[in-house]
Amino acid sequence: MKWNYEDGRIFSISNENDLMAEVTFVSTGDNEVNINRTYVNPALRGQGIAGDMLELVAKHLREKGIKATASCSYANTWLKRNREKYSDIISENFK
Repeated sequence: MKWNYEDGRIFSISNENDLMAEVTFVSTGDNEVNINRTYVNPALRGQGIAGDMLELVAKHLREKGIKATASCSYANTWLKRNREKYSDIISENFK
């Protein structure tokens, strides 16, 4: 997949201009973001796309020195499962 980066958003669009996958995150201040939404097009679900996308987010945040929390249930679970690998990007406010 070809990934596009915008402020607060990483996404992929098909050649037909359909949204295939997207994760959004909003600044909460103090160099932190809240990952508030993940979306994978139904045609791609079950293929690990959401996990791959959150890996991209984690690497992006690491490069920027930004910490994360997650109100999106999928992202919250993913961060908990990957807490050790990405402890440097997980906010102290993460629950």
